Amino acid sequence: MRLLSDDGPTRYPSLLVLLAGAGCRAAGGSDAGRRAWRSCAQCAAAGLAPAAPAAPPAATRRPGNVRVLKIEAEPAGRALVRHLHPRATVPDSLTALRIVRELVLALQADAYLTASADNIRWGRDTVRVRLYVGEQFRWAYLHNGNLGDGLLTRAGYREKFFRRTPWRPADWVTLQERVLTEAENQGYPFATVGLDSVRLSGHDIAGRVVLKRGPVVYFDSLQVIGTSKTKKRFLTQYLQIPPATPYSQQRVDAISALLRQLPYVRLRAEPEVRFARNRARVYLLLDERSSNQFDAIVGLLPNTDGTSGVQFTGDVTIALRNMRGGGKQLALQWRKTDALSQLLDASYLHPNIFGTPLEVGGTFNLYKQTGNYLTIKPRLQVSYPTARAGRLSFYAEQQSSRLLLDSLGYVAINNQNVLPTYVDSGYNSYGIGYSRANLDDLYFPHRGLFFSAQGGVGTKTVRRNASISETLYNGLALRSTQYSFGARAEHYWALSRQAVLLVRLRGEGLFNQQLFLNDLFRLGGLNSLRGFSENQFYTNAYGVSTVELRQFTGPEGYVFIFADQALLQAYNYQATTLGAHTPDTPTGLGAGLSFRTAAGLFQFVYSVGRSSFLNAGFSLASSKIHFGLTSRF
Repeated sequence: MRLLSDDGPTRYPSLLVLLAGAGCRAAGGSDAGRRAWRSCAQCAAAGLAPAAPAAPPAATRRPGNVRVLKIEAEPAGRALVRHLHPRATVPDSLTALRIVRELVLALQADAYLTASADNIRWGRDTVRVRLYVGEQFRWAYLHNGNLGDGLLTRAGYREKFFRRTPWRPADWVTLQERVLTEAENQGYPFATVGLDSVRLSGHDIAGRVVLKRGPVVYFDSLQVIGTSKTKKRFLTQYLQIPPATPYSQQRVDAISALLRQLPYVRLRAEPEVRFARNRARVYLLLDERSSNQFDAIVGLLPNTDGTSGVQFTGDVTIALRNMRGGGKQLALQWRKTDALSQLLDASYLHPNIFGTPLEVGGTFNLYKQTGNYLTIKPRLQVSYPTARAGRLSFYAEQQSSRLLLDSLGYVAINNQNVLPTYVDSGYNSYGIGYSRANLDDLYFPHRGLFFSAQGGVGTKTVRRNASISETLYNGLALRSTQYSFGARAEHYWALSRQAVLLVRLRGEGLFNQQLFLNDLFRLGGLNSLRGFSENQFYTNAYGVSTVELRQFTGPEGYVFIFADQALLQAYNYQATTLGAHTPDTPTGLGAGLSFRTAAGLFQFVYSVGRSSFLNAGFSLASSKIHFGLTSRF
């Protein structure tokens, strides 16, 4: 909705069209509507010129007859015209008219409001245009009419910007946009803004900016249409549109992006807003989406230590999302990839804590390497989902690691007169993180961007072990400052209806003057660096880039080829002392497929890897087969 006004006298009758067209605007329109209004404002400005020149005689309109375009202007305006670099030749009459019109609009946009094409003469080989540039109009002043100082300040208004400066329509339109944006985010979606008390003295324009707020509008309620079992109370708090609060267009615009971050709902159509009796009711078309997960793979392998019997290996995952329709999430994963290592991950997320938009979550990580060490890492995190589909988080984390050596192991360490590659230690850190998702689908995206980053700092403490000689700790800093960071970015491009290109960058870093094996990151396997075994690399800093081309065969199935390229600092985890790290650039290449079965989503990946640190090249004999099954209910 855009309104026109004819406020203010003027000594230039043609300026009335421009000031009326740019004088008043209304809120509540879409971005497309605002762009269309800008175009209308330009057309109104072009109305200052005489009517469009008549088309050339039929005899002169010959296909392929290139004409020379000659533009004539008064001496003061020739430099301006040359600065715009108009074309020297035109292939036809329509192109000539379009170039002349664009030239007039460009001059008017630069505050030469009375610029016009006074005469066009068509010849057999030339087109002569008589252009009137005129004088540049300026703001004498633009005073605050009835707007609060706070509103104008947030809109970017400064009096010096509108005093003795060129009167460019685009600057005035930008100010109107910002004022209306502030108004419609404070409960006035039908506000209008315009010029009042307009005065024209010579080429100086003065006036006041006036806002008509219209009726105040409040959010009424949220209506969910579809099969979704998610409670309206949770959605209302998550989307930050509680009843009886002032209407905000910004929050309405963010609804779609926020809902696409939830794995348990599917948005069928864009949200609708209906206004009635100073109330705004939001309608959501949501369907339920299977997001709960349960996987269990258990294996039996013979013992590798020479003793009789068998050992268990496996991977068990359970994830419950949107418990009881309130958005709560609980996940648990246990993995045992070999005879010595076990990993346990647990997490819980509680949204809308105490009725606020804040989310409180906790994670727990346990890694046990039998006969060596045990590391546990609990974390408490508070997140705030912003209105523009981002998530800002603050966290506190504690990491504790202790040795699991038997008496023979301690004796061997003392006899070596050197600390082992792992020690008893603790690390307390605090950090901040941010993530943003703009994907068209959370599980099978075709286009969009995902980004997350976090950084933390804390104090690392090395604890003395009573079974290890104290002399081995001489020269070791028992307390030090440690820094950590991590980042991940993914971009999806839809090359066609079924072809998708994924480019991913991810990395982590851990920095301290003394690092041990139980401090380091573990890299390798299906979820980190394909082409290598699980936890193949131990490193304190790494970066992995991925290029993956997917060809979808259905809504939830695709075949793909990929290349993983890593850059890392590799440590020899089999050495008796940790020693220096070695730079390495391992590469993983492969292909795979993913498809839906009755049991769940199955993924199969065949890959090969190359690493100078491992002294291994691309070889079919050392290729890896990764597969996984994910069932959702």
